[in-house]
Amino acid sequence: MKRPDGLTAGRPVLVTLIVLAVGPSGRLAAQTDARLIEALRLAQSGQVDSGRAIVRRLLATLQPGDSVFPQALLAAAKIAPDAQTVASNLNRIVVEYGAGPWADDALLLLTQLYFAQRDPVQTVQAAERLNRDYPDSPLRPRANFSAARAYFELKNEARGCELIQQALNGAADDVEFKNQVSFYASRCSPPSTPTATTTTSTPTSSDTAAKVPPPPPPPPPPGPHAYAVQVLAVKSAVQVDDMLTRLKVMGFDARVVRDSTGFFKVRVGRYATREEAQRAQTRLRQKVGGQPFVVDEP
Repeated sequence: MKRPDGLTAGRPVLVTLIVLAVGPSGRLAAQTDARLIEALRLAQSGQVDSGRAIVRRLLATLQPGDSVFPQALLAAAKIAPDAQTVASNLNRIVVEYGAGPWADDALLLLTQLYFAQRDPVQTVQAAERLNRDYPDSPLRPRANFSAARAYFELKNEARGCELIQQALNGAADDVEFKNQVSFYASRCSPPSTPTATTTTSTPTSSDTAAKVPPPPPPPPPPGPHAYAVQVLAVKSAVQVDDMLTRLKVMGFDARVVRDSTGFFKVRVGRYATREEAQRAQTRLRQKVGGQPFVVDEP
């Protein structure tokens, strides 16, 4: 299994997502509606337009309350023509059908989609939500594998190694997946402890002085000051996900900061000057509405 180079125009998203997501023990291929199974079969055999047509007609005839509707959204995401449509369908499943059986599938695919797009922040957000909201999901090991590598890119080795270990523990009998995870697990091995030596001699004062370690180097100077634009501050993860999706679609570089009171703060950008941040604030007010404001970031 190769890491994708990203989603390119003209290449069905189906290939990127299904190859990454479905393993011998995966559940993503086990959709139950015969019409959706046929649509995916056609798409996988190269008849992508025919598969999409089946799903499109089905979504047009189903009511949103129908139990097949989220399953149809999942199929539509798997064979969508572009990443934006994939993310839109998957986020709709997570937000509108979070209590149903397909929400963890959608979060796994979002994790892998964002990782394929080289977006480590969105990758870890989707995977951590899967861990938090669906702790019993059998799909967590694969989401954690993508999230661990994203954490490595974000220089968070500790959390990356935690998720690598969880992915390894959940690999079960999937030898190929276990081998992939094990490759990254090697970077998390604890350093070997040197064997202590025993000496019968008593060190002299000069010996003791010679063995005193040098003082630690001075801390690095603080990084440059920066500014961001805060768009939202809420305690609802659903509202956060919806806003992140909207901002991503509009081309803004958005992220989430959580403070000690439990609020999720959606912020855009990291600008070198207040003037740059104020220009972004104006664009956000025009496109998103609300009352975005400039904040200082150390």
